[in-house]
Amino acid sequence: MTDNLTGAALLKDPIHNKGTAFTRQERHELGLEGLLPNAIESIDDQLARVRMEYETKRTPLGRHIYLRQLQDGSRTLFYRFLVSHLEELLPIVYTPTVGEACEKFSRIYRRPHGLFVALPDIDHLDEMLDNVVTDDIRIIVVTDGERILGLGDQGVGGMGISVGKLALYTACAGIHPRHTLPVFLDVGTNNQALLSDPLYLGWRHERITGDDYQRFVDAFVSAVGARYPGVLLQWEDFAQHHATELLQRHRSSICSFNDDIQGTAAVALATVTAAARHKGEQLADQRIVILGAGSAGSGIGTALMHSMVAGGQNPDHAREQVLLVDRHGPLHDAMTDLASFQIPLAQRYERVAGWSGHADGSISLLDVIGHVHPTVLIGVTGMPGAFSADDLEAMARYVKHPVVLPLSNPTDRSEATPDVIASATGGRALVATGSPFPGVTQANNVYVFPGIGLGVLAAGATMVTDAMLIAAASAIAGLAPDGRLLPPISTIRSVSRTVAEAVATAAIEGGVAQVGRSDVAVRIDELVWEPHY
Repeated sequence: MTDNLTGAALLKDPIHNKGTAFTRQERHELGLEGLLPNAIESIDDQLARVRMEYETKRTPLGRHIYLRQLQDGSRTLFYRFLVSHLEELLPIVYTPTVGEACEKFSRIYRRPHGLFVALPDIDHLDEMLDNVVTDDIRIIVVTDGERILGLGDQGVGGMGISVGKLALYTACAGIHPRHTLPVFLDVGTNNQALLSDPLYLGWRHERITGDDYQRFVDAFVSAVGARYPGVLLQWEDFAQHHATELLQRHRSSICSFNDDIQGTAAVALATVTAAARHKGEQLADQRIVILGAGSAGSGIGTALMHSMVAGGQNPDHAREQVLLVDRHGPLHDAMTDLASFQIPLAQRYERVAGWSGHADGSISLLDVIGHVHPTVLIGVTGMPGAFSADDLEAMARYVKHPVVLPLSNPTDRSEATPDVIASATGGRALVATGSPFPGVTQANNVYVFPGIGLGVLAAGATMVTDAMLIAAASAIAGLAPDGRLLPPISTIRSVSRTVAEAVATAAIEGGVAQVGRSDVAVRIDELVWEPHY
């Protein structure tokens, strides 16, 4: 099917374009005669050319740009190449290379992709949605570009994140690209380098905040909810002061989740669960310190506590097992400036009051390690080197096989490199990183969000519950083979299906699904798209 497109318009449509693979009959019937070279090629012939061209690009950014151009020319060919070489291409399509692509978005821009909604144009939002190619949108990834990875405010460059995440929904879970829509909410930028760049493509205005910002986002959510009933909305790379608030505000009004908070939490929970199992222990046995008490760190802590309680742990004891630490030390209930999402994770002040080893009363990560003897250390700070050799040596002094998860990305923002961790712990640590390092398991959110999306669509879920996220993490941990903390990336499509089945089942059990248990497998089969002509 070509949606009645013919001739040059068909060749310009990335969803239906097959290029040199159109047959003689198709060329005759679709008005393509003379518009293509004479040869008729298979998709494998085309892939050989793609590989040769890809190899001529000598830098990760050059390869990223080439793949984006391929994606904008033929979705099927792009996804066939990506699925066939996912482990190799993942760092190019997404982290860490996507970070550089976001920073340079306005300078490497080639073709429009997705929906750009600028605040001055909010009164025309319905017309903008009219311009989207299809009304059958099922998954949206939206960002306002304020906190891109560990790089901060990238303005309109944030669109690269929305595009990249949706590419992984298709590659890893088989969601057809015609059902996905990347969105950038342009509320300005406070990045002065971008505002002064003559090539900057976004709205040249300082970021809007407060009531104007809230009304803008509310209008967007209302419009897409009305236009695309049953859509799954993924919030991506919003700054901490907006991320949790937006999730809580809209979680029940539109089926949505925040990947930075909930996706990161689920993959961290899966990794810690698998690590405990590897050591012959239970999750409830772990003493966990999380460095970075923002929305991501709090999301991880909350998921770990909820999972412990679901496993029978006393809530107060579970709270004592999970400590959040920021630049002022561990969160405690005598602090007066805690955010609402941090309060349930705060320790009793009496517990931490005597931990300081410094004249000014400050409590360092090393102090916390000396008193808690953590079995698990997680970093979500975006601060390179935040785990010092002294911290890691102290951890290994008390624990035979410490679990160390520096989850920040891109690579140069990692809290510690695997080499530093190995040296400081005598090679005894179990390690997974947020960014790719050779020979090390990457705790990438790609294990989680594609399967969540597939499961939500299969179940017709009306919201993403905590139970669904815990089910996703448990499914992933159960797939980790002996000697690994996570399944191989090469198995990601089967992992996503298993996650989808678990998520859909949890949605049904939680009363937020519109189908029965017997329908799930069939619905997943109907949803999964394979990239072939």
